[in-house]
Amino acid sequence: MNETPMIETRELSKTYRAGDVDVHALAGANLEVLKGEFVSVVGASGSGKSTLFNILGTLTTPTSGTVRIDGRDLKDLSNAERAEFRKTMVGFVFQKYNLLPTLSAEDNIRIVQYIANRALEFTPEFEGILDILGIRDRMKRKPRALSGGQQQRVAIARALVNRPRILLADEPTGNLDSKNSAAVLGLLRDLNQRLGQTILMITHDQEAASYAGRSIHMRDGKIV
Repeated sequence: MNETPMIETRELSKTYRAGDVDVHALAGANLEVLKGEFVSVVGASGSGKSTLFNILGTLTTPTSGTVRIDGRDLKDLSNAERAEFRKTMVGFVFQKYNLLPTLSAEDNIRIVQYIANRALEFTPEFEGILDILGIRDRMKRKPRALSGGQQQRVAIARALVNRPRILLADEPTGNLDSKNSAAVLGLLRDLNQRLGQTILMITHDQEAASYAGRSIHMRDGKIV
């Protein structure tokens, strides 16, 4: 494993204004994730996990502090560069699969290639990912013909099709039963171990967190 940090935050803070009250969603969070690591971020609701996720994915900006992804300081990015960053550097997996119901699994994946101006074809490497996920024979089916676990696997494939450096997963098993949760978490671990994919997974579930190579905990906007 390369010891160069893929993700690094220093004294990261985010304050929201709610009426006359300042809400400190992050309060000096320091985090380091190495290239090729699978790290889970564990914490209760309101601990700051989702705010951290949104900042790392450039979906929102911090109030103060620094964020470096693969050595690049995110504060230096223009709005256009942030959009490009989300297309190429980061893959997102959410609790809700967010698949378009009128499109097949294959087209739900290809639309991400289209948005990123990539060739609309699957590389041999990506075909191997479909095999790892066990959905190669489900590509022509629409979401309604897939189980919840299969839909989440399609969502993971969609997140990986543009070969992002980082996979950000926010409660990826929150809508799944225990059997499918274990299967999806095992697949994430397999992608990390076999392909060296850097994964940061947010969860409130200690059992889910145990699939990662390392777990960190958040409380009151800080990493403890």
